[in-house]
Amino acid sequence: MLPKRREFSIFTLSFLDIMSCGFGAVVLLFMISKHAALQRVETATYAYGAEVSQLQHEITVTAAHISELRERIAARGGELAAAGRTAQLARDALVQEQARQKPASGGGARDLDALRAAVLKLEADKRMWMSQPHDKSRYLRSVVGEGNREYLTGVQLGGQHILILLDTSASMLEEKMVNVLITRNMDVEKKRQAGKWQRALKTVDWIAAHFPQQASFQIVGFDTDVHFALPGTENQWLPAKDITRLDAAIDAMKARVPNGGNSLERAFMLIAQMKPRPDNVYLITDGLPTQGLELRTSGNVDGRERIRLFERARDRLPPGIVVNTILLPLDGDPAAAAAYWQLARLTQGSFLSPSRDWP
Repeated sequence: MLPKRREFSIFTLSFLDIMSCGFGAVVLLFMISKHAALQRVETATYAYGAEVSQLQHEITVTAAHISELRERIAARGGELAAAGRTAQLARDALVQEQARQKPASGGGARDLDALRAAVLKLEADKRMWMSQPHDKSRYLRSVVGEGNREYLTGVQLGGQHILILLDTSASMLEEKMVNVLITRNMDVEKKRQAGKWQRALKTVDWIAAHFPQQASFQIVGFDTDVHFALPGTENQWLPAKDITRLDAAIDAMKARVPNGGNSLERAFMLIAQMKPRPDNVYLITDGLPTQGLELRTSGNVDGRERIRLFERARDRLPPGIVVNTILLPLDGDPAAAAAYWQLARLTQGSFLSPSRDWP
């Protein structure tokens, strides 16, 4: 009789096999967790140096503005005190005259009436003097705005040969690049009425209103090329007291439509060619240049390339030229403020970025 065959069972695996499988699983988990721990997480860094420099400059400009306002308040207080003393002297004279004159005297009554009228006139003149802005007679043009908006502290409003360089590139339409792309595809009239472009034109108007009457001027727009406001005056300096030509130059700039890129190098080359050279330059722009002498028709210009174009333009600037930069900043160009601030230091000029409601 054959022996009975043992029945097969799936639970006959040995203990060592089970332990080996468990140990292998532990080793596999350890290797996976170790590999994940060695991975590095790299995060992008952002250079805040340019923004810090701009904020420091704005603090300096604001402090100077506050100091100037305090001086004006002190001066106005002295003038009001002098006017008050004058009125008080008149009142004292009236009181003394009343003490000397008899009420019944007809001539004395007439004299008292005359003194009262004089006092009233003095007080009326004082009120009129306080209510009217001063120093308007020296302005060549009237500038419409809210109040006496003269707070461009540190800007040199003078010179014998004054040049206004106005950036007429497409980025001068709006403050954000997305809005620039939208606005540049609109019709011509809507481009002319773009908010940022209107601010730039009002800035030109404000500077022109403060030209010294004995000075000469030129207004030039620049994008990928340079354009004199008045054609036919390329080799001339126009007298600021010629209000007709000054108004015509400003109206011609208002008729322009911002378009294309920005070649600051061409604008500074023009300064070197002018005879005599300007002794005071007002540069109104919104950022670093995007074009050089050679026209670039394709590809984006990154931050390093724009800084390189700015440095090339700066090297074209003749020595001894004072450059005052008024920056209407473009979103996404943080290095512009630091670059133009350095330009102001090198040329002994000024750098500022006025508020959106100016002028």
